[in-house]
Amino acid sequence: MAPSLLLLLLLPLLAAAAAYLCCVRRHTGSAGALLLRREPRRAGAPSPPRDIWAPRLCGAGLRLFVHMANTAFGQICLLPFLMRLNNFSLMRSLDIHEDPTFIPEVAAEVTGDKSEAKSTSDVIKQLIDARSDSARNGFSFKGIKDYLECYRSGKLTPSQVAKNIIAVLEDCDKSTPPLRAIVQWDREQIMLMAEASTTRYRNKCTLSYLDGIPVCLKEELKVVPYHHRAGTVYLGTEPEREDATVAKKLREAGAIIIGVSNMHELGTGTTGCNPNRYHKIPRNPYKPNHFTGGSSSGSAAAVAAGLCPVAIGTDGGGSVRIPASFCGVVGLKGTFGRISCHGSLPLSYSTVSVGPICSSVADAAIVYSILAEPDPLYPYGLKQPKATLSDMCAPDLKGLNLGVDWTFFKACDAEVLSICEKAVEHLQSLGANVVEVSLPEMEEARVAHVICILSEMRDFLQPDFNKHFQEMNLDTRANLALACQFTALDYITANRQRTRSMAFLREIFSTVNCILTPAVPCTAPRIYESDLLTGCSDMSFTVRSMRFIQLGNFTGIPGIVVPIGYSTYGLPINLQVMAKWWDEAVLLRIGLKLEQFRSQTKKPSIYYDILA
Repeated sequence: MAPSLLLLLLLPLLAAAAAYLCCVRRHTGSAGALLLRREPRRAGAPSPPRDIWAPRLCGAGLRLFVHMANTAFGQICLLPFLMRLNNFSLMRSLDIHEDPTFIPEVAAEVTGDKSEAKSTSDVIKQLIDARSDSARNGFSFKGIKDYLECYRSGKLTPSQVAKNIIAVLEDCDKSTPPLRAIVQWDREQIMLMAEASTTRYRNKCTLSYLDGIPVCLKEELKVVPYHHRAGTVYLGTEPEREDATVAKKLREAGAIIIGVSNMHELGTGTTGCNPNRYHKIPRNPYKPNHFTGGSSSGSAAAVAAGLCPVAIGTDGGGSVRIPASFCGVVGLKGTFGRISCHGSLPLSYSTVSVGPICSSVADAAIVYSILAEPDPLYPYGLKQPKATLSDMCAPDLKGLNLGVDWTFFKACDAEVLSICEKAVEHLQSLGANVVEVSLPEMEEARVAHVICILSEMRDFLQPDFNKHFQEMNLDTRANLALACQFTALDYITANRQRTRSMAFLREIFSTVNCILTPAVPCTAPRIYESDLLTGCSDMSFTVRSMRFIQLGNFTGIPGIVVPIGYSTYGLPINLQVMAKWWDEAVLLRIGLKLEQFRSQTKKPSIYYDILA
């Protein structure tokens, strides 16, 4: 090989090393931080979260990196180098003796039967009947309750609402910039469902509290008659003929499915950046020049923009909770197996849960109560306990212990931390007891989760990677190239770590009812012009955005994110509550009280009042 050509091939690696050395010297005064051997640490000790080093790539730089990463040089030299820099090879230095847990499915606890004070239907009726204080300072999102009031009073019918939605769908993608929340919709299908609902209201035989309620579903889920593209240009070449279980249940509940929503291609990122011709980049309704978060990007944008009060997403690494947080709405990830994933593209079988994104906690509770049950077509969650909303409407939080690992909690931007600390104080003022806890081995859990989700995605997408490589977005190709670096031993060790992490959580939840963290360490990042053409790859942001989120995916525990305020720039900030397996009821109870903390709901820059 000519020396000049060899030098050209080595330049990206040399530049990366030089940049990293500069960064290290700036922070440490020497290159000593490059010694990446892990110091011995006592079992179960806290491991502080660490930021990773990776440049934000777009345009020609991203193209060059993707090309290099998928060559022999990239696989042998460049990616292993980046793996070591960013601690992704951590599992190789661990000696874990626990048996691996490949699926985080947990048996329900056998407890003495407490007679439920109220049935789920009674709790939902109380939520619907409760007068909302959210409009006391002006704006409030239109939720399920508002739609039901219009239908029951005769002010509007589902058919009239459907016509309004169709007009908005036509308008929102003609605007500058286009919203790109809903990427497939069908006028005839929308009107068909709406007219059936209108008839049921006229005859007083509605099917559920979701009858006539507009909803959308992430394109990762099968919805008749739309193309099941999962954010790509090459999947779903024919219209879908079978509904995913969640789509089927929503139809049976009488909901109006207004279409399928945008997503980060194949769920491989947390920004929502998807520049391909069928999707384009969805805009954050609060700040249209900022990302929505991903991968359930369109679902969060649709709810925040008022297109529908309910959307469904999937969450393998925060893909419901991150976009809900960036768009200032509520996102719920249930216990692993709680809501059926049948009919979802099986990208990662051990980390993904289906969950609702809604305009309020009450709406999330209503949707959860309808979707959460065993599905004979889905192998996980078949022995789950009955989903309840027990004590959700309790007047206070007395008797609840809220766990906080303050070192972990504070690993976020100062503005996020300030608001989240005040929200915790608000929960204390309602009678909850804040208990300091320690979350052990969070760095190990972070790396293990990345190994599990990327390995499983690469396994499922291997045929696509070989056949449709050139049709994939550049950042997808980069992520799947990185996934090739993980070995079978890495994967097994990561699942041994899952066993440990789940054991730590069992111990923690024996003393507290939930764990509180910020939802995301930062607010929604900005969209740059180059992102619109080539997309972007920002591994540093991706890892940071999942910091507080991925424990729930890795171990299967449920989590909810609730909006609590805004940055000085007007971008939403959410708090996360996580609970033990199958205890979504306590999340919803705390979430309902968290909503009271935010004194004012700001109106998004892009918002459509469908009921006006």
